[in-house]
Amino acid sequence: MEPNAQVSDSDSGSPPSDGEKKVALDATELDNLARRSSSPDPDEGLSDAEKARIDRKLVSKLDCTIIPWLCLLYLTSFLDRTNIGNAKLDGLTEDLKLTPGQYNACLTIFFISYALLEPLANILLKRLRPSIFIPTIMILWGICLTCMGLTHNFSGLMAARWFLGMTEAGLFPGVTYYMSCWYKRNEFGKRLAIFSAAAAIAGSFGGLLAAAIQNMKGVGGKAGWSWIFMLEGLATIIIGCLSFSMVHDFPDDARFLSDIDRSRVIRRLRADQQSSAEHEEFKMAYFWATVQDWKTWTGAMVLMGCDCALYAFSLFLPTIINELGYSSTRAQLLSVPPYAAGAILTVVIGFVSDRTGQRGLCNVAAALIGMAGFSMLLGGKTAAVQYAGTFLGALGIYPCIANTVTWTSNNTEGVYKRGITLGFVIGWGNLNGIVSSNIYRSQDKPRFIPGHAVVLGYMTVFLFGGSIVQHVLLRRENAMRRAGKRDVWMEGKSEKEIEMLGDRRPDFLYTL
Repeated sequence: MEPNAQVSDSDSGSPPSDGEKKVALDATELDNLARRSSSPDPDEGLSDAEKARIDRKLVSKLDCTIIPWLCLLYLTSFLDRTNIGNAKLDGLTEDLKLTPGQYNACLTIFFISYALLEPLANILLKRLRPSIFIPTIMILWGICLTCMGLTHNFSGLMAARWFLGMTEAGLFPGVTYYMSCWYKRNEFGKRLAIFSAAAAIAGSFGGLLAAAIQNMKGVGGKAGWSWIFMLEGLATIIIGCLSFSMVHDFPDDARFLSDIDRSRVIRRLRADQQSSAEHEEFKMAYFWATVQDWKTWTGAMVLMGCDCALYAFSLFLPTIINELGYSSTRAQLLSVPPYAAGAILTVVIGFVSDRTGQRGLCNVAAALIGMAGFSMLLGGKTAAVQYAGTFLGALGIYPCIANTVTWTSNNTEGVYKRGITLGFVIGWGNLNGIVSSNIYRSQDKPRFIPGHAVVLGYMTVFLFGGSIVQHVLLRRENAMRRAGKRDVWMEGKSEKEIEMLGDRRPDFLYTL
């Protein structure tokens, strides 16, 4: 991976800072880059048709080896963090004698530890290797979830939720960054969409699973909600143990690839103006480059519009449906269809945005659907209208999560800069789960007007408005680069030094 690609700061008109120049001019890194660039092309001499066939076969191999297991991991993760909503319907709050404020505090504390540790997670992932880091955190959060089923009071549940957030923090930003190190920018969206659809599937599966597990009430003297936590936690521990052999390392170390295929993966990423498959040493300059890049903050603004809605929807959908007049079991089952619809549109948007390159406009279109859905929840007078609103809400929320994260990844080049940027953006987005945890109050049922209004406001201002702002700014920057107004950044630099500018290279065009 190219050490230099990450040391760009904001895309203002100013040339690279002294810190960027310092990293870009590191002699050792220049030597390493030159040596990697000179590696022979294993397909030299083949026709374009033969190269295309080999490339398709290679990508298919990556898809079959990497994507399915990662989807299972995220499904497990999202199920484990949101099943407390299902447990509430089965008597969690009554058995632990939780007040509404205490229950909301248990939801809130998860997002504090979760969001605070996300920026650090990708640095640890890079240093410890995915095949060690990801299975380890899975086993740890499986233990935390199992302990949630053994709690007897508010304090125990709070402690378990804190550590659950801490141990789960590395999965989504880590896997997102990991996947971005394998695929070209115009291939990444559909893969991340398939991966992220696991969150919606988890919602569907979670309702079905909870409806089944709650029938174990009384077995071993435990309540049904306790079995929900314990069985799902034990399943996570088993999956975590299997992940030591199922999760692979970055392309330069992946054992399932031959030396020739490894070279092909790295070369195709380099052809896509990426250097994110090779080694690089961490420097604080990469951290500051992320903090100074305006795209980090516009991306975080857009994702906070997604994530507030996501967690409000995931944590409270069973309760919302229950308050429409349905029984606990039926509410669990009726929560399945909206999630399924969200999963389908997530994948569709992933394919469309990869094909068109218009990720911002895809966000805008999906946001309009979601805004319509929450407007129906706010204004609908009948259960049928409000239930229909949950469908549109899911259609507006889930596609934007994957699309926004892909958009951020596409426009950030460099090993550590991309990792840190994704950690910041995703961490800030998830921090808004604190808001989600406290806006659906028991005193507002059955209509939950304040909660729906807050989610609608978030989607309108941050998701819809933020997507438009970022799209316009990126289009403007691309126009300036095409017009040669950023060429001054290359003056006096060698070819290798220019390459190490990453997304500040004047010929690096942003995905809109």
